[in-house]
Amino acid sequence: MEKRKLSFWEIWNLSFGFLGIQMGFALQNANASRILQIFGAHVEELSWFWIVAPLTGLIVQPIIGYYSDKTWTRLGRRRPYFLTGAILASMGLIFMPNAAMFTAFLPALWVGAGMLMIMDASFNIAMEPFRALVADILPSDQRTLGFSIQTILIGIGAVVGSWLPYVLTNWFGVANNTQPGEVPLNLLLSFIIGAIVLLVSIIITVVTTKEYSPEEMALINASKDEIIEEEKKSSILDIFTDFKEMPLTMKQLSFVQFFSWFGLFGMWVFSTPAIAHHIYGLPLSDSSSEAYQNAGDWVGVLFGVYNLVSAIYAFFLPAIAKKVGRKKTHSISLVIGGLGLVSIFIMPNQYWLILSMIGVGIAWASILAMPYAILAGAIPVKKMGVYMGIFNFFIVIPQIINALIGGPIVKYFYGGDAIYALIASGVSFLIAAMLVYKVKDVDDNVQ
Repeated sequence: MEKRKLSFWEIWNLSFGFLGIQMGFALQNANASRILQIFGAHVEELSWFWIVAPLTGLIVQPIIGYYSDKTWTRLGRRRPYFLTGAILASMGLIFMPNAAMFTAFLPALWVGAGMLMIMDASFNIAMEPFRALVADILPSDQRTLGFSIQTILIGIGAVVGSWLPYVLTNWFGVANNTQPGEVPLNLLLSFIIGAIVLLVSIIITVVTTKEYSPEEMALINASKDEIIEEEKKSSILDIFTDFKEMPLTMKQLSFVQFFSWFGLFGMWVFSTPAIAHHIYGLPLSDSSSEAYQNAGDWVGVLFGVYNLVSAIYAFFLPAIAKKVGRKKTHSISLVIGGLGLVSIFIMPNQYWLILSMIGVGIAWASILAMPYAILAGAIPVKKMGVYMGIFNFFIVIPQIINALIGGPIVKYFYGGDAIYALIASGVSFLIAAMLVYKVKDVDDNVQ
């Protein structure tokens, strides 16, 4: 039995839930640091608060991947997990900017950090089964298209999420100024809208997508002469064995992922304070003024730009990869993104930063598609979920390391000026670009 080819719109519906996931993720990335600063966090402390996000991903994703490989319910194998993740993430989106409601029990800063943890853990619960779902359903020659469409939807959702606070203020007159310690109304409404879109988009994928049954998957695997019998004694501890025995391609990609996501984390955490100080000329300690909120809203616009560019670039990724190969496509994209981040330092005003973000968007599109397209052809089909979860180690570990050292480096080496953290992120992209050439793409002829 062979996997059937899906139409464009079937693949679109298959990944549509990612639009809502990424809208929520974009709201978090662009605004979590600003919200935590409103609640009293200092610049050098931001990365420590963000550490809860990748740390939960490190724990959650392999476990979710393992159990989703072995689960079959009325909703299927992967769908119950990303539906649960969507519900929990929506709750985090609603409660994080409203953390001040709980000050009778805990300081708002602690509640906000806790909601950040819940949101990111829930995004992780939702994301990993989505990656595995694409690999489960699509034949090899449609995987690059599948992950590219996923990237397009990620870009659309992220653009909407990133621009929403700015649009609510500048198009609809929703206030973005408030009293010290209070989150502006435009952010409160943005997070509520994000929660609603997240749930609706996930439900669309759940309703419109049919997964292969275990019997069908067994026939598909057997037709490829793959071993389909599960071990009689299997436990979650097998994750450690699978980690030790991961394919060579996955090991090689791990170094590329490390430097890619080390750079991304630094950009997400420090963009608002870096741009507010270096481009807008605001004091390092300023986080409550209207000028700082304007800078924060503009960072959201910039994040929307790079996500819009990634959505457009993703349309061309399959054709580019077919022409020059996946590895060269990914390497060139990372170089362009790295130069984009470094260029922020020399830009004369906030509008020139759009050019920098175009470069970042090209890299972001490739980061979301190319490593997974390469990986999917190199790992056993029956362990697709657990290996996609283990692959997440190389996304969250660099973020954890950056979270631990990023703040002290900004404070003691950069004198509190976070712009140098963005330059370091750009250099990290360039290192990742060089490491791509060491990766063996075992499915290189199937783009």
